[in-house]
Order: sequence, then structure tokens, then C-alpha cells
Amino acid sequence: MINRLSRLVERLNNRFQRLNDNGNGHILEDLLHELSWEEPQEHSVKVSTESELDQAIGTSQRYLLSIQNHRDGYWVGELEADSTLTSEYIMLMHFLSRVNHAKQKKAAMFLVKKQLPDGGWNLYCGGPSEVSTTVKAYFALRLAGVPASAPLMQKAKRCVLNLGGIMKVNCFTKIYLAIFGHFDWRGVPAIPVEMILFPNFFSFNVYEMSYWSRCIVIPLSIAVAKRLKSKVGENISLDELYTIPKEKVSYRLERDHNKVTIRNFIVDMNDVFKRYDERPIHILRKFAIKKAEQWMLSHFEKSGGLGAIWPGIVNSIFAMKSLGYSNNHPALLSQIKELERLTIEDKDTLHMQPCVSPVWDTAWAIIALHESGIPKNHPALTKAGQWLLTKEVRKPGDWKLKNPSVEPSGWYFQYENEFYPDTDDSAAVLMALQRIPLSEKSNKEEVLLRALKWLLGMQCDDGGWGAFDRNNNKAVLNYIPFADFGALLDPSTSDVTGRCLGWLGKVGFNTSNTVIQKAIEFLKKDQEPDGSWYGRWGCNYIYGTWSVLYGLQSVGEDMGKEYIQKAVHWLKNVQNSDGGWGERCKSYENPRFKAMGSSTASQTAWAIMGLLAVNEIDCPAMERGIKYLLKTQNQDGTWDEDEFTATGFPRFFYLKYHLYRNYFPLFALASYRRLRCQIPESCNTLLVGSK
Repeated sequence: MINRLSRLVERLNNRFQRLNDNGNGHILEDLLHELSWEEPQEHSVKVSTESELDQAIGTSQRYLLSIQNHRDGYWVGELEADSTLTSEYIMLMHFLSRVNHAKQKKAAMFLVKKQLPDGGWNLYCGGPSEVSTTVKAYFALRLAGVPASAPLMQKAKRCVLNLGGIMKVNCFTKIYLAIFGHFDWRGVPAIPVEMILFPNFFSFNVYEMSYWSRCIVIPLSIAVAKRLKSKVGENISLDELYTIPKEKVSYRLERDHNKVTIRNFIVDMNDVFKRYDERPIHILRKFAIKKAEQWMLSHFEKSGGLGAIWPGIVNSIFAMKSLGYSNNHPALLSQIKELERLTIEDKDTLHMQPCVSPVWDTAWAIIALHESGIPKNHPALTKAGQWLLTKEVRKPGDWKLKNPSVEPSGWYFQYENEFYPDTDDSAAVLMALQRIPLSEKSNKEEVLLRALKWLLGMQCDDGGWGAFDRNNNKAVLNYIPFADFGALLDPSTSDVTGRCLGWLGKVGFNTSNTVIQKAIEFLKKDQEPDGSWYGRWGCNYIYGTWSVLYGLQSVGEDMGKEYIQKAVHWLKNVQNSDGGWGERCKSYENPRFKAMGSSTASQTAWAIMGLLAVNEIDCPAMERGIKYLLKTQNQDGTWDEDEFTATGFPRFFYLKYHLYRNYFPLFALASYRRLRCQIPESCNTLLVGSK
């Protein structure tokens, strides 16, 4: 009792401290939630009846099966991001002189609805206003015809000024504004297009950047080299967003005075490249631009746009326009088409997705449905499995440069992204495919073996796995000024490493294998002092801790070891009073906020599965977590979830997978039932009734 009261006092103190950082209603809501805390009984609180659990699983099954793409067999849910993409969509329509006024009106209405009470726009549900997001929304609404004198624009202006003004926006926002003539190119960090010419043995070359950085930076370097300038919005001024008169602004990056630091060296190099930009070696620049253009165009092949991600596609359009491509050029039209496919439109509003997630969603839907009792030969699962097999990569991509001896394989995230399979998707797909039988013609065993070799080849020297590349970990590169989005690299991470172990354990790898031993050593070094693990791709420490515990259990690690039990204690200790678990994206900014937030279905499911990995089936925390999922399920088998529980770039870009709140709770409930009732995985019972 005393320990739990101490924990409550500590968390309440943190809540009060957060009021100084973020004065939104969600914090007060969390505070009131904690004040309603009651001391739980110290014995196991069983769910009401077996039928209650079975019914919850059955209705969830029926819902997931009902939303499957019945023609091709895949699942895909909306992938939601912040308002930035919708702002950029309006900007791009004007840039290309392709304004669809009906769509613009809907997009503007979406931005208006997303505006916060203080006048700004945020990066995630419940988060504070963010300056770059707010400036882009302000500019987009101005382009859409909203006058600066409108009350909502006046509120937005005050918010921008309170956040430090337009000079505080990130590098890519500065470039976009410079293209539209609303920011001085002198204030844009150097992005020398000549870096495309740097050989692979250089300490810095384009292949030392992450895949997403490559797809963002290479086309953008063309536009910067060409000093792309649009005449759109010339009648609009953003001068009111400067905190000091525009003519008094200093554009030079600040140095750490009288110090010899890596940052000072990088700042000095930026100055050198900026001076070079003013008088480049024309033959060298022309050659570099041509090389970058060729790289960009070649990477359009078998991809849903450049890198199959929003910023890569948008930047490729800017690059092609700076090179003189007409609006009707097939290459440019192909990228516009891919952007339009990312549209989510309803009666009143329109917004954009950063990409789509069919491979990832399909893998987890298969896993959850099979775990919940759907027979392995059920037509829905076999059809989904056949679809996944068609998405295996069979041609070398950028990853091949650091892995030349490995045969191409793996899976990507989207419908098409042939250059960029990733280890996280691949491990999830392999776990899904392993569960279902497919026809002999599918050559499933051959595929699994080939993919296993590919996955093993992607292990980094430190023992972990990154997502898209091997040994993409030169941390010094994060100091480069144009890398201020904080995710230039793709190093090994605990959550991805845990996922890879999850698959490897399924095919017989265990702690006697050197591959597994190296991975476990990496995870031990990467563990937080409190026992948790950081989650790079899901929010955040709850996600990372589940992923690691699941992986360690799969490879046969002794789950009674002290470092694992420390993680178990942490998971139990951060459970909310309502029985669920929750964590806001703010924990990426400051670990003090880890595992703090309103309970969500997906994060509760992750915590439950983390505890199940260490066989904590009958503990009070488990029972309260199960009861939370049962009582919050909707009648149609779904769960509600407003929070963003996934991550694009920590601290800068967050995501909300609309299916996370459905297949992860199903997976957790089904795993709990199977383990509690000691049902062999192959003997699960079909619970789906007729609709």
C-alpha cells in the first residue's frame, strides 16, 4: 500500500510539473484520472466469465475479417499524421497551378478543425503547438484565401510569435518557404548536391544516411542548387511572423563560443559550402545535378513514388520542376498520381497520409487472427498469405551496397517500394507466413529460407538490427545543419532487434547461437536504468519493452534473469489506475514522461503481451489489463483510440495506425486465453460465427 501511494504521489508531482510545459486539457484529464485512483485488491481479479473473453475475441475476429480486401486478401488501415502534409498539399497545388478548389476547401476545413485553442497546430493528439507545423498551416490557409485579419489567423500569428517566430522553423520548412519566396535562401543550411558524387568509402556519402533521408535530401539538393523560386503567393506576406524586422535578421548559424566542438566544425563547413554555392564549379555542379537526377528517376521504378513516402515524392516534384520538367511530363505526373493516392477524403474535409501500410497491417492481422483461433487454412488467411508472398523483394536495393553477398529478399511496408525492404516488416511477415500453409506452387519454404538468410545478413556489427540498412550508425552526421529533423540515420534499435529475435526463435535459433548472443548483448547495453527499452518505431518505452521481451522469450532466454525481471517490474509499476497502459509522444522529448498518458487499447495490448512473455498470466496487473480491454471494447469488436501511438521521426513526426487499436488487442486477448487455458497453438478453436 505504501509503495503504491508513493508511486501515486510521484506521478502526481510529474503531472503538476507538466502543467508548466504543456497547458492543454489532456494533462488535467490525466491528473483527474490519477486522483480517481483506488487501491486494487492484491489478489487476482479474474474476468467475469470465460464467455466474456470468448465473446470479445469473436467479435474482434469478425470485425477484422469484415474489413479485409476480399479481392486481393490484404488489410490496410489509415495511417494518420499531423496537419503538415495537408498544408503541403495546398502549397503544392498552388505551386503546380493545379488547384482543385473543392479539394482545397476541404483541406482548409481540415486545418481549421485541427487548430488548437492557442492558435497553433501540433504534432500529435494532445501535444502542444509546434512552430513549423503552425507556420505551414498559416501559409496554406493564406494561399487558400483566408485573410490575415481573420480571427483564426490572428490567433495563429500570436502563437507563432510566442513560439519564437518564423526563424525557429526547421530546415525543410525554411526551404519550402524559400521556394515560395517567403524566406531568404541565406537562411537555408547548405545541402550540396555534389554529395551525390562522394564515393562510398568516404566517411560521409549518401549511403551513410538512412533510406528516408536519402529520398528526402537528394531531390531537395537539386532544388536548392537551382534556387527554385515560385511566383505563387507573391501577394501574400509572412513578415508578420518575424519577431524582429526581417531586414535585421542574422542568417548565420550560431557557434559555441571559444570551444572546439564537432558542432562548430560542422557549422564552419556549412559556411564553406554556402560560399561555394554562391560560386560553384559549374562543370562539377552540372555533373552532380545530372547524377542526382538519374538517381532520383531510377528510384521511381517499382515504387509508390520516391521511397513511397510523402516527403520523397513532394521533393522529387520540386526537383523536376527546378530542372524544367513540364507539368505534363510522365515522370512528374507519376509522382502527382502517387500523392493523390494518399488522400483521405470525406464529406467535409480532406487530409493526406504520409504513406500506406498494407504489408505491415496484413502481417499483424494474420498473426492476431490465427492466434485467436482462426484455423491456419482459413481462406482469409491463405489469401492474405499468398498476397504477402507476391510482395517479397527479388531485386537488389540500396541495402545491397553494405550487403553485397546476400541474395535479395525481405518485405517493404507499402504496396510497392522495391528498393527498400526493411527488417521489421520482414520479421513480422515471416512470423505470419509461418502460421499458415500455402500451396506447393507458392514455394513458401524456399521463400522463408531465402528471407532468413537476408535477415541474418542485415544484422549490424553491434549485434542489433536497424530497419533498412546495415551499420547505418555514424552519429556525428546528426550534427549536419540540414539534419535538424533528428533522424538522419538508421542505427540498431531495441524494438526492431526484438522483432527479429521473435522470428529467429520460431525457426530454432536460441541462446547457444552466436547471432542470438550478440543480439542479447546489444539489448542489455541498450536497456534503460529502470529496466525499460526505448521504442524507435512505436510510442515508446511500452512498445520497446514489449518488443524486446517477446523476442527474448522466443529465443529461449531465461526470463527469470535480473535484467528481464527489472523490465517486468517496470511494466507493472507504470500501469494506470484504470487497468490500462498509456504513453504520450512527449516521452521522446524527455524520458521523465515515459509511460505517462491516458490508457489506450494498443499500448495496453503491448504491455499485456510483454507480461505474457515472462509468463505473468495470473498476476493482478495482467487481470486488470485484460479487464480494461474487455470493458473498453465496442459492440462491433473495435476499440477507440485518439492518441498517436507510433513514430516516424522521434520528436518531429508521429503516426497513428488506425488498425493498431484492433489487431493488437485481439492478439493480446487471444494470447492470454491460450496461455491461461494451456491451449496448444495448433489447437485453437474457431470462434467466428455467422454475421
